Amino acid sequence: MRKAAVVTLAGIMAINMIGCANQTVEAEEERYMGEEYENYELFPASVEGFIGDTMPFYDDGKYNVFYLADQRNGKQGYHPWALIQTTDFTEYEDKGVVINYGETIESQDIALGTGSVIKDDKGIYHAFYTGHNDTFDPKEAVMHATSSDLENWEKIPSDTFTGAGKYSTDDFRDPYVYYSADDKCYEMLVTTRFDNKGVIVKYTSKDLSKWTDEGVFFENDLGTDSNMECPSLLQYKGKYYLAFSDQWPNRVVHYRVSDSLDGPFEKPERDTFDCNGFYAGRLETDGENLYVVGWNGTKKEHQDTGEYDWGGNMVTHLLNQNDDGTLSPVLNPEINKKLIHELDLEPLKMTETVKADGTTYTFSGDKYEMVGFKNLMGSYLLKADIKDFDADGMFGFCFNTNTENVGNLNIIFNGANNRIEFYNGSNIMEISAQSYVDFDLSKEKELHISMVISDGVVCMYVNDELAFTTRMYLSQGMEWGIFSVNSNVVFENMSISK
Repeated sequence: MRKAAVVTLAGIMAINMIGCANQTVEAEEERYMGEEYENYELFPASVEGFIGDTMPFYDDGKYNVFYLADQRNGKQGYHPWALIQTTDFTEYEDKGVVINYGETIESQDIALGTGSVIKDDKGIYHAFYTGHNDTFDPKEAVMHATSSDLENWEKIPSDTFTGAGKYSTDDFRDPYVYYSADDKCYEMLVTTRFDNKGVIVKYTSKDLSKWTDEGVFFENDLGTDSNMECPSLLQYKGKYYLAFSDQWPNRVVHYRVSDSLDGPFEKPERDTFDCNGFYAGRLETDGENLYVVGWNGTKKEHQDTGEYDWGGNMVTHLLNQNDDGTLSPVLNPEINKKLIHELDLEPLKMTETVKADGTTYTFSGDKYEMVGFKNLMGSYLLKADIKDFDADGMFGFCFNTNTENVGNLNIIFNGANNRIEFYNGSNIMEISAQSYVDFDLSKEKELHISMVISDGVVCMYVNDELAFTTRMYLSQGMEWGIFSVNSNVVFENMSISK
């Protein structure tokens, strides 16, 4: 239940917009902010449709991100593996499908699932993937293919194996393979169920062909029985990191930290990178940089008011290793290098109780206050510093503002609830947040915000501490703004670049 005194929407709308600047833009003269500059595809979709679970593999200076291609075309088979390549996660080359699903309903891999890629000591690439067939028992199996160039793959059906006899026959998927120098063998993590609980199990192999079951590697420690999907495990700057996504109830990406490849893996105080707008994140590193690569889902019928679909646009967070070994998502500096054209942020409208001084806006705490700006279209980087706020205040960013200057899409710092929240509706006092992360506003003196807006995806970074990713189709082409509800707050150093 909301801790703050509930303000009815009617009360919110008793706003002091009388003093709004009466700046209007004639339809025939309307232009979007920064439309004369190049647009970057920062959150790519797929040449096949949309991007599902990602499987990043760094090799020879390039990130090769294999992904489940969400084709949504009604064919009998589905989710082939496709490949998109990048060096900096700002520009991409999509190769399309590289491993297709099986050809008949009798094929174990009539649907492909998540897996991973590794290169052996002879330079041969090995893909391990999930073969899924709803008519089979076991329904899921781990399968193997090899390649010399990452694009042309030969399947090896004889290497297929399942967890039948010990683990779940319906949940046995998402193999992640790495080499253990200590044990001098390859190891594979698999998502499955054991004793009616989600677990990650380990297999070992000397030849990447035959695998030996080594038992449960990691048990669900979330207080639920959820499956832990899309595991990844790697070493980065002296620590070992295990990441996975809970299939229910929250559907977010978690991570654990250890000093050893074999654990024990400890849960950090903040064990997530993002909210439920980011899923199936896999870790990968080039030795210097560490990333988590996942996806932001589309929405039902591509409507902002809808629930999330499976699959959408690829989203990647650069991860900073803190002094205590924990990880925090931060803005990729390569985006800063791309979006360099700072635009004029002259307000279109402003509540008369808000004081403006250049790029600083001081809200008085009088009911609902708002500053509105011109329509956005394309890829943008919005930055702001927020200070002098009430510890139990409510303020944030609004998109697709309506005729009453309230956002139909709202990212809110809700001090009373100790959360950052996303509402995909204007009546934030009567609907539930579609996404949220825990965030104690009382512990923060200032908020430093970097927000990337591109391709219907909005990704906000807060204090180099967390990311908050949401799907907002109408973050494009519509007016937007900053607002406060009965809260003192100052937004300063506001800037937007393209």
